[in-house]
Amino acid sequence: MKSSVIAESGKLRWIVLGRDPDRNPQVIDTNQYLIVADGQGMLLDPGGIEIFPRVLAELTRHLALDRIRILFASHQDPDIISSLPLWLDLNPEAVTYCSRLWTGFIAHFATGKDARMVGIPDSGMRIGIPGSSAQLLAVPAHYCHSSGNFSIYDESTGTLFSGDIGAALLPDHEAGLYVDDLRDHIALMAGFHLRWMPSTVALRGWVARVRALSPTLICPQHGSIFRGAAIAQLLDWLDSLEVGQWDDGAPAAAGKRVAA
Repeated sequence: MKSSVIAESGKLRWIVLGRDPDRNPQVIDTNQYLIVADGQGMLLDPGGIEIFPRVLAELTRHLALDRIRILFASHQDPDIISSLPLWLDLNPEAVTYCSRLWTGFIAHFATGKDARMVGIPDSGMRIGIPGSSAQLLAVPAHYCHSSGNFSIYDESTGTLFSGDIGAALLPDHEAGLYVDDLRDHIALMAGFHLRWMPSTVALRGWVARVRALSPTLICPQHGSIFRGAAIAQLLDWLDSLEVGQWDDGAPAAAGKRVAA
């Protein structure tokens, strides 16, 4: 697994941990993001049980485990947060933030550990990293893959963690860390978004909220990070989608056909 610093402002850094060439090929590749502020940490979508040892090894190159103050889960999927009990074994004081809808479900991953959980209200909230001056914004992303879903925005660097929005299934771990032009990248995103995003209305609402924030980086949980011209291209593309579609092979007269 590799790690790279992708954004900095004063004593705050964003670090992406991913591109794991040693993962089981049956396991989808994921990006984990570590925010370090004044020597304290917040880990975004810490990942699944299977990749935990490699995430842990890479993370400790940047921060001591007892400095992880917050574990954030954008939603409830196992590739997001099933490693929760392993993190709590090593740092039982860490607090887990997730949508209020998922606290009782994510607690199933805790396997007997006393998970300290904070349910984020539907409207979002500011999340401060204890021991630091950092304030992150939980941005509503409901029905953009999950009924209780949040992005995280950092005003100091202009970095937006988008979860599964903007996710791409890359051909291998050597694919580029950044997307500078969306044209060739759309083919890696289209099938996922058309099938896994159930609401066009919700997706366009998220795009409007993100446009108002004017991020300088958009960082998904799968695939490459968007920067420069690719940010506006991504938002325009998402705004054009009609999602929540499935092609069951029925004749075209029965419904619009969707490319995989």
